[in-house]
Amino acid sequence: MKTIEPARRLQTVSEYYFSKKLKEVDEMNRNGADVISLGVGSPDLPPAAEAIAVLCESAQQANVHGYQPYVGIPELRRAFAGWYQKYYHVELNPDTEIQPLIGSKEGILHISLAFLNPGDAVLIPNPGYPTYSSVSRLVEAELIEYDLLESNNWQPDFDALERLDLSKVKLMWVNYPNMPTGAPASRELFEKLVAFGRKHGIIICHDNPYSFILNDKPLSILEIKGAKEICIELNSLSKSQNMPGWRMAMLASNAQFVQWILKVKSNIDSGQFKPMMLAAAQALQAPQTWYDTMNSIYRKRRNIAEKIMEVLHCTFDPKQSGMFLWGKIPGRYANSGELADTILYQAHVFIVPGFIFGSNGNRYIRISLCCKEEKLEEALQRIKQHVH
Repeated sequence: MKTIEPARRLQTVSEYYFSKKLKEVDEMNRNGADVISLGVGSPDLPPAAEAIAVLCESAQQANVHGYQPYVGIPELRRAFAGWYQKYYHVELNPDTEIQPLIGSKEGILHISLAFLNPGDAVLIPNPGYPTYSSVSRLVEAELIEYDLLESNNWQPDFDALERLDLSKVKLMWVNYPNMPTGAPASRELFEKLVAFGRKHGIIICHDNPYSFILNDKPLSILEIKGAKEICIELNSLSKSQNMPGWRMAMLASNAQFVQWILKVKSNIDSGQFKPMMLAAAQALQAPQTWYDTMNSIYRKRRNIAEKIMEVLHCTFDPKQSGMFLWGKIPGRYANSGELADTILYQAHVFIVPGFIFGSNGNRYIRISLCCKEEKLEEALQRIKQHVH
């Protein structure tokens, strides 16, 4: 029988780090280790009660279980538009400038398929969300990494970008508040990005899921004049509305970009379950007090995470936003993997080594705040006891 081989593109990517490492953690737990996971950013808090009530009520209706529009239901698109108007002061046409998504990760693939031919180049942040790189490889694009450094507040060095050969670059991935570093967004940064994209004809793809977490001033790149002509913004309810398992996200841009992306999406998946879309629309109506309550919980958790960093002799910027804490490791460790494994095997606490986000993350670790206070306190005590 002829040997079956996978597509060559699979040689360009590996199994996602969390997929592999969490198998190891599960095996340790089966052997009685009781590992405390401070790894994945999966909110453990529930969505608004009103949203869950809408889901339960609407799911019992007989006429909501069929296929739904690829563009989402009007109620959801209008809710996204209202959310952007209220919190970001951005006006979006709900009929033509918003596309609901089954998660931002799916949106990264759809955008890449819509705009990149094999051999086109993509600007990828280092450190950055690994999916930017893996999806770019899967669509056979050329990756050009650009450095994010602590010395530059984890922002792009635009002088360095201008020195690159940009002739084949079609897309640039950016993400503020930044993951993994927690660096906040600013209008000045967004203005520079929009100007850079317009100057070189490079689509600026801004991934914006963290702007409501420990962040007093949510910003959208679409607030900047002229941004809609050259930018695509992804947003998600996974973090801001505590709905990671619901797979509810969106992108916003000009009508032409949205239509091109829809052409890809409509050939790959279908619309989401209508009761979930109605519930998501309800979640987007949450008042400021709901976000304030959520952030008060994250703030308490963040205080404990900072103590963990201090016990590990890691340094960190207290101005970080988002649901993680990013810290620089002490010199006695060869790299972040060594420190993360030391904590895992000795204290049975799982944290993320920064190298998985790129070479510029090699001397850093990341702690997730998606863990209850008592478990964070237990993790702190375990580390105090076992890691010296």
